[in-house]
Amino acid sequence: MKLNPFVKAGIGLTFALIWSCPTLAAMTESKNFGLEVKVTGQSEDDRDLGTASGGDVSGVGLDLRPWVYGESGAWSAYAMGQAVTSTDIIETDTLQQSDSDGTQTTDNGDRKTKKNYLAMREFWVGYSGLTPYPGEMLKLGRQRLRNDDGQWRDTNIEALNWTFDTTLLRANAGVAERFSEYRTDLKELAPKDKDRLHAYADAAYQWTPGNWVGIRGHHTHDDGKLDYPEPGVAGDSLDKKENGDISWIGLTADSDAYNWRNTNTVNYWGSITGMSGDRDTVNALNADGSRPTQAKRSDDVNGWATDIGVRLRLDPQWQVGAAYARASADYEQTGLESNRSNYTGTRSRVHRFGEAFRGEMNNMQTATLFGSWMLNDEYDASLIYHKFWRVDGNKPVGSNGINAVENNTDDVTGAILSSTSLPLEDGNKDMGQEMDLVVTKYFKQGLLPAALSQSIDEPSALVRFRGGVFKPGDAYGKEVDSYMHRAFIDVIWRF
Repeated sequence: MKLNPFVKAGIGLTFALIWSCPTLAAMTESKNFGLEVKVTGQSEDDRDLGTASGGDVSGVGLDLRPWVYGESGAWSAYAMGQAVTSTDIIETDTLQQSDSDGTQTTDNGDRKTKKNYLAMREFWVGYSGLTPYPGEMLKLGRQRLRNDDGQWRDTNIEALNWTFDTTLLRANAGVAERFSEYRTDLKELAPKDKDRLHAYADAAYQWTPGNWVGIRGHHTHDDGKLDYPEPGVAGDSLDKKENGDISWIGLTADSDAYNWRNTNTVNYWGSITGMSGDRDTVNALNADGSRPTQAKRSDDVNGWATDIGVRLRLDPQWQVGAAYARASADYEQTGLESNRSNYTGTRSRVHRFGEAFRGEMNNMQTATLFGSWMLNDEYDASLIYHKFWRVDGNKPVGSNGINAVENNTDDVTGAILSSTSLPLEDGNKDMGQEMDLVVTKYFKQGLLPAALSQSIDEPSALVRFRGGVFKPGDAYGKEVDSYMHRAFIDVIWRF
């Protein structure tokens, strides 16, 4: 795998700092290196809602993630690699980008997910000596960026990030840009990530015990070179068709609801976000194949979104809750989100908009009901119901989980000549509904350095089932299948 200078520098600094630690024995005693073993079984049927042949996934994947961590005074360094082998294109990584799942079609194969690959997940150097507070750190390198609701940031990306975390004040600030996927199979970036710089900051204050208010902002500057279509030359799905500048500003309030350890009788969360910016978009060729009069068009983009929820603790083990989210027709997320969080009140993070549908905050409203259960540190479970609608019945929505197509067939032979994304029924807002189930059995507690709390999600070995069944609504028309499902069994053990 060819590494760019950024990667080489990050890896070099990482291991230089690691070997500056006093002794290898001391590293071993403080658990400064290890191996995460993850086995994932996946069953998926009708991602395309029955509109195309294939589209099913059934197989098992093995994901090995060796990691090493070192500290020397206020300095620290961390690196995690990855080796994946599987019988099918298995999603062993919940942070996997939406267009990295094997559905991306390219002419040169430079962005085609494979069954076997090697990767570098993280490599960073940290410094915690800027302030005397123990929850403060500056990190440089490829790292995990994450906020509690997962709707702004939850990804591995190259960044300079500063975190400040104390009893009364939490803050983050940084800049990030994706330069590579650092995988042997994905040699090219997705078009949306090319030359796209992210700058962000957030702060939250605990104004009364257990209650937080906050503000957060994010700006993307995309000046990547646009790829204009040429008559007689086939386009590539990796061609960059859009760039521009977009800003988000949001307000939040919550009762520490995403902290599964809290014992509040009532938990709540709420956020409202405004988005504004401008975008340049490449115009397609004319119907006769000639160049358009204007090569591109420029538009202003504006939108807003909100997410609110409440969770009631019935007793130490059982909780129930309801949530509602809405995003205007032209709203879009930052591009760094996973939409996974602990909103059901358990240790297991669940997709906010369905494990199967995997909706996005884009022209969509969602009503959610859920119940959850935890038994000590050994078990947890969440059962969730979602209902999805379009806000504007004449515009598309964002969904990472559905890839329905419309086929153009030969009138004589019936052979499929081409396929395009299935257009939704004009005026029909009903996107469908879904039931999710997530159940986890934990085996033992693991003690890891505090600085790795974001890099390594789970503090214990576990077996987890997570799955969803989606029933498409009338907006998809009458020619689609009645149901689609996506289910995983994850077995994780750390050495």
